[in-house]
Amino acid sequence: AVALGAFGAHALEARLNIEAQSWWETATNYALVHAVAALALSLSADGRFSHAGWTFIAGAFLFAGSLYAMALGAPRWFGAITPVGGLMFLSGWALIAVAATKQQQRNS
Repeated sequence: AVALGAFGAHALEARLNIEAQSWWETATNYALVHAVAALALSLSADGRFSHAGWTFIAGAFLFAGSLYAMALGAPRWFGAITPVGGLMFLSGWALIAVAATKQQQRNS
């Protein structure tokens, strides 16, 4: 996400219009946040990569990938893929909430 953000800001600066720059920035921000969340999950107590982590990675590919593709000239219908990635992000956060609730119940 960091490399793609820098690439968009520098190498593609003259090529991207305002709308495409916005897509690129949004894709980079969401990919970065969820990469950090996936990393944190991978470092969790049991050391296994959780379902939520994989859901974040899938969401990043779909969400950010579709926005990157549109910024680079892919057809606008790629925008229909973006919400699927967003739902993957939301699913990952829901999985974390469920796991935290179960853990709290076990500790009670």
